[in-house]
Amino acid sequence: MPARAGLSISKRTVDALAVESSDTVFWDRDLAGFGVRVYPSGRKVYVAQARAHSAPRRVNLGQHGDITADQARKHAAAVIDRIKKGEDPTTSTAQSDLTVLDLAGRYMTGHVAQNCNAHTAGIYRGSLENHILPALGSKPVAAVDGGHISALHYQMRHTPRAANRALMILNKMFSLATVWGMLPEGTNPCRGVRKYKERKRERFLTVDEYRRLGAALTEAEAAGTVSCHAVAAFRLLMLTGCRLTEILTLRWDDVDRTAGEFRLRAGKTGARKVALTPTAGRVLASIPRIPGNPWVIADARTGGHLKSLYADWHWLREGVGLEELRIHDLRHSYASRALALGESLSMIGKLLGHLDMESTARYAHLARETERAAAGRVGASIGADIAAHTRGGGPEGGEGE
Repeated sequence: MPARAGLSISKRTVDALAVESSDTVFWDRDLAGFGVRVYPSGRKVYVAQARAHSAPRRVNLGQHGDITADQARKHAAAVIDRIKKGEDPTTSTAQSDLTVLDLAGRYMTGHVAQNCNAHTAGIYRGSLENHILPALGSKPVAAVDGGHISALHYQMRHTPRAANRALMILNKMFSLATVWGMLPEGTNPCRGVRKYKERKRERFLTVDEYRRLGAALTEAEAAGTVSCHAVAAFRLLMLTGCRLTEILTLRWDDVDRTAGEFRLRAGKTGARKVALTPTAGRVLASIPRIPGNPWVIADARTGGHLKSLYADWHWLREGVGLEELRIHDLRHSYASRALALGESLSMIGKLLGHLDMESTARYAHLARETERAAAGRVGASIGADIAAHTRGGGPEGGEGE
């Protein structure tokens, strides 16, 4: 296994490394003992090496892409120091008593807060608080094994999507635990636990259901059973195809009636602009502004914006017999209606704020259904025209007339 020295290890330099026939270790020129091992397959693994009691000791730190070059460098410095002291380089005595609760705290502040938006962070926090920490929070990180992970995953089997999300979070947490020196490399207890198969839910409102829901919103607003701001939020969700968080965090300063658009700051895929249609504009014009409150979907009690619409939604949907309808189905229904009106998948992706076509591809089967229906209408129309000239198909008689 050849070795090369004199490389300044960074994301850019590691991305550019390649070997042809055998794996090679490239050593960092600034931190002695820190390197990256490149395999012919393209896999790249950070390593740390030092000498203890006249014998060299090498430790794998993590794969490039799973950890950054800066994270690997910091971990390498700690591992090299422990090797030189004659300590076990794969564990940190200072962190050996840390629990899953401690790891979760560092995961949220050191990883999620730096790399995820507020909406995603809220979802991860909910999974931790509702599922992961009640089951595993008090256990030492080093004591958690595959059996504990499998048991939690199985316990959540009736909600496969939530179970898989918890598994994903735990997998990332324990991967980072190896980077942070809490666990030896290769001891992630989530390995081998298979995700449950998830069934994609597709529910689209029919014309009649749109009308029933619209009537229910009008009645609830008139009766005062649902706040005018919550009613406006539901209408905007139906009219724009936006995500719930995007509407709840919309500010009046982001509405530009002159340009005919409003700007979303907290979009899942980043900031974007949404066309302000006349119908959506009338909904916005009907919303009373609360002095000193910058939010469109304001909460008069707190001075902020409404944090949730689920209680109002459950009451509304049950009143019109749509108990299985989710708020997110309003977004799917928007896409379905756009397809029915002849919009392309690429245009629908732009309307929904998708970054790539892969996210929009889930609606491809609807596009095919729309194409078949259009072909059927065209074929039937042409068939009616040529029927009179087909043998025995004339409306006023058959052969021999």
